[in-house]
Amino acid sequence: MKTSLETIELFLAHTTNPDVIASIVDPKATYISLNFNNPELKKILPWTGTHHQGAKGFIDTFAGVNELWSILGFEVQDLFSEDEKVAVFGSFTYVLKTLDKQVTSPFSLLAKVKDEKVYHFMFMEDTFATSGTYILTPAGTFHNDPNETEFSL
Repeated sequence: MKTSLETIELFLAHTTNPDVIASIVDPKATYISLNFNNPELKKILPWTGTHHQGAKGFIDTFAGVNELWSILGFEVQDLFSEDEKVAVFGSFTYVLKTLDKQVTSPFSLLAKVKDEKVYHFMFMEDTFATSGTYILTPAGTFHNDPNETEFSL
């Protein structure tokens, strides 16, 4: 019997293999990709949000990522597990296929596994950086510090 950690390692080794994903994801699994529900970000990264579709949410997300970006690297730096919970930290480097823009982002994920099936999965990354690879015109004007003036990106 695989441990929770071994199940997530198997998942990470086969994110583009729908048969493996389907075999280790519970049919009622929840997948939270980047945020709970952000319609603005969903326009840029269509797979974001909370998915209650079991393996389909995982498969669609990783297929979408692979369709838009070339993956130059995906490195796990730390894995921790306690009972059914697994936390993973690392970084990835992608190149957007349409604009040839490269981005490196840290990532973290929290997964919960029971009986060798993932039933909860939350993946986080630097969405400002990854969605920034799509930018064709200036990103906008910002004003965050009440003691400073606005600035543009």
